[in-house]
Amino acid sequence: MSEITPYVGDRLAQARALAGLTDEALRVRAITAARDKTFEDLWSLTLAYLSSDTSAGVKLSPHTLRAYRKGVEVLLEHASSNAWNLLHPGRREPGLYVAALTASGLKPATVMARVAAAGALYRALRWAGATDADPFADVKRPKDRTKGVVKNPPYRAEFVQAMLAEADVREAALLLLLTHAGLRIAEALSVEWSHVNLPGRRLLVAHGKGDKARIVPLSGRLRGSLEALLAASPTRDGFVLPWRAYSSAYERLQTLALRCGREHEFRGFHAGRKYAGTQLYAAVKDFTRVAGFLGHEQVDTTRRYVEVPEDDLADAVEAFR
Repeated sequence: MSEITPYVGDRLAQARALAGLTDEALRVRAITAARDKTFEDLWSLTLAYLSSDTSAGVKLSPHTLRAYRKGVEVLLEHASSNAWNLLHPGRREPGLYVAALTASGLKPATVMARVAAAGALYRALRWAGATDADPFADVKRPKDRTKGVVKNPPYRAEFVQAMLAEADVREAALLLLLTHAGLRIAEALSVEWSHVNLPGRRLLVAHGKGDKARIVPLSGRLRGSLEALLAASPTRDGFVLPWRAYSSAYERLQTLALRCGREHEFRGFHAGRKYAGTQLYAAVKDFTRVAGFLGHEQVDTTRRYVEVPEDDLADAVEAFR
C-alpha cells in the first residue's frame, strides 16, 4: 500500500500555487482539465480547494483525502465511459451515477463517500470559476440502516490479547494506544513523548480531530508498554512511534496479525478504537463520558462505536415490581 497523500507542507504549497494564479489563468486550467477529464489535474485542483477553502483546510485527515481521491477517480471513469460534459452535466446524469454505484454492489456508506467526493470536485470547479454547476446538490443518497457497530464491530478480546502476545515493543504501544487509549490512528502516530505523563497516568492528545485537544487516562498495561518502549530507546524527544505514514502502520499490524495466524480478523485501526469505547462503556455505563474519552462532539456518534450486549438490561429489570 503506497502513501498517496502529500504532506501538509506540500499540500499548502500546492494550494498556494494554484490559488496564486490570476482568476482567468485558474479558470482556464480548470476548464481544460475538466474538458480532457485529466485525473491528476482535477485531483490537484480538488486538493488545493480542500486545503485552502474549507474549514478543516490542510488538517483534513489522510483517510479523508484518500477517500476523496478515490471518489474523484471513480467519477472520472464513469464520466469518460458515459460521455459526460463535466462542466455541463445532464440534469439526470448525477442520479444515474449514484444508481450505477449502488447497482455495482457497493455498500451505502461507500456510495455516500463517492458522492461526497464528487461534490468536492464540483465545489473545486466552482472555486476556480470554471462552472456554476452543482449537480449533486439534490441527488438522493442511499441510506444504510445497519448500525456501524454491527458492520464493523470492535475487536474481540481474544484477538487483541493474541496480537499483544506476539507484538514487539513498538507494535504493542501502537495497538494499546488504539485499544486502551481509544486514539484515532492519526492521533496515535502524532503522540510525542512530551505529551506522555507516566507518573500522572495520562496522555495529552494535542491534535485531535478538528484540532481539538483532550486528556485521556493511561491504563496500567499501556503505561507498562510505554515504559518498555522508552527503555528500549531512552529519549524523551520526538514521536513515540516510528511510523509517520498510515500505510506503514497498517502494514505493520497486518503483518503482526499474519504472524499470529489471525490475519482474517484484522480490520484496520477503527475496530481497536471501538474496542476501547466498548470496554469503557461496560465499566461506566455512561455514553457522555465515553464520548469525551473518544473525542466525539456528539454522543450519537459514540453510540455507533459501542457494542452493547443484547441482555444489558436484564439485571436492571429483574427486580421490577
